[in-house]
Amino acid sequence: MENKSHAFWAGLFTIGLGCAIVAMLFWFNRDQAERLPYDVISTTNVTGLTVDAAVRYRGLDVGRVDSIEFDQAHPGQIIIRILVNRGTPMTHSTYGSLSFQGVTGIAFVQLDDTGADPQPLATGLKNVAQLPLHAGLLEQLQKRGDALLKEMEMVAEHFDKLTDERSRVQLLATAKSIQQAADAATPALQQLPQSLAKFDRAADATERLMDLYQRPNGPVIGNLNRAGDAAAHLDVAVQMLTARVADDTLPRINALSDDVRATSRSFDHAAQVLSTNPRGALFGMPAAEPGPGESGFSWPAATPSDRP
Repeated sequence: MENKSHAFWAGLFTIGLGCAIVAMLFWFNRDQAERLPYDVISTTNVTGLTVDAAVRYRGLDVGRVDSIEFDQAHPGQIIIRILVNRGTPMTHSTYGSLSFQGVTGIAFVQLDDTGADPQPLATGLKNVAQLPLHAGLLEQLQKRGDALLKEMEMVAEHFDKLTDERSRVQLLATAKSIQQAADAATPALQQLPQSLAKFDRAADATERLMDLYQRPNGPVIGNLNRAGDAAAHLDVAVQMLTARVADDTLPRINALSDDVRATSRSFDHAAQVLSTNPRGALFGMPAAEPGPGESGFSWPAATPSDRP
């Protein structure tokens, strides 16, 4: 009887201890963080995303996925309810995208912010805020892969057009033309080293000529110096000629001009006298009548018109 009593209490203690251990594990593993609900709206597939998947904000764990449901009001949309830790910088420009953990295929929600609108995004159980779900890396690669496949198809079609019979004939003709041009250019290529050698000699000669021109005591600089000296002597001669013309020639020219003017006046007077008395050219000019106070002067007789 005593053995059965000890066994009962031992079993009861074991059961109590197990329940205590389970309660402690549940208590320590219980998520005590205060979280706010947000709805991420997706119009694309959410392959690999499950309930209780991680929610990260730029790589930091900030919450978990609470539920994934279809939007009854908008067919084709999926509502991903996430719970985000209070204090996470959720703004009006925050958006979500799907990322994958390594090669396992398990997806999680990656939150990020464009910074366009830094105003905080308010949310609550009665009015849950919504976030857009942008295309993830895998979806972008899929879209670009489709575009790449279309471009490869177009390239294949163009290549088929280029490899038809007519194009092959033209390519062979072009190759023959190139070969003929190469054969024709072979002699010129063989003479190219000689031409380069001549060019080098011409360059050396030109360099020596330029060196000769640049020498201070060279022929070019000497000729230029002599030309400068001749120009200086010519300038002195011109100055002397100018001074001589101003001191000697100009006064003589002025005197000659005065004589010419006097002679011109004499000719004008003679011409005037001949025009009034042409007989004077044959019989000489009559003597001038005496004026008042000279011998032989007489007053002219009075005319009836002069009488009072």
